[in-house]
Amino acid sequence: MARLRSEGGCPWDREQTHESLKPYIVEEAYEVLETIDEGDMDGLKEELGDLLLQVVFHSRLAEEAGVFNVADVLNAISDKLVRRHPHVFGESTADTTQKVLRQWDEIKKSEKPDDGGKSFLQKAAPSGLPALLRAMKVQEKASSVGFDWEGWGGAFDKVEEELKELRHAFAQGDKDKVEMELGDFLFSLVNTSRHLNVDPEEALRRTTGKFMRRFIHIEKRLMETGRSPGDASLEEMDKLWDEAKKANV
Repeated sequence: MARLRSEGGCPWDREQTHESLKPYIVEEAYEVLETIDEGDMDGLKEELGDLLLQVVFHSRLAEEAGVFNVADVLNAISDKLVRRHPHVFGESTADTTQKVLRQWDEIKKSEKPDDGGKSFLQKAAPSGLPALLRAMKVQEKASSVGFDWEGWGGAFDKVEEELKELRHAFAQGDKDKVEMELGDFLFSLVNTSRHLNVDPEEALRRTTGKFMRRFIHIEKRLMETGRSPGDASLEEMDKLWDEAKKANV
């Protein structure tokens, strides 16, 4: 990376900044997830390398600015792991996952008693997180201080309530109101998934993948007759969709 960033190196690499690289961190992380979903270990090895490159790249930019280097990054995470696992590296005891997580949070709070005036929700759910994941984090944190439904029933009732309000907003033709109510509806669905112990991000990713597989089946079947989805009727595509569904595609 030092060579790529140097005089006579790569023009593209030399132009990059922390800001310009931001999209690639997210992109590479999701490509790692895709290889895990596919059970592709060779692909996982490659994608982890791509993700690691982002760490190396940002570290090099920081080193050029005289702030820190990649060794500092590695030392910092090593120190943190030791510090936050006193039940392994120290004298404390934590023999369940719940105790470990509670101890982790307590140590984390002691490390950063003043975090720039941010609320505990802001610290738990930074704005850069994907929307579904951020909603989940916010709800989990609110629940940790007792602000939550007593069980899944209340969460389900809230979904039905928000759906009615969304229908009403749509009937009124108020676009801003529809957007707000749709957001409320999605937030209530995330809350319900949390009460069901289902990760909404993972659930939506799986469903999107399923939709893609079935639509690809439609494309392939139409290609056998020299056509594309744009040449077929909705009725014909529905039949092929059902065919894919029956085949458990």
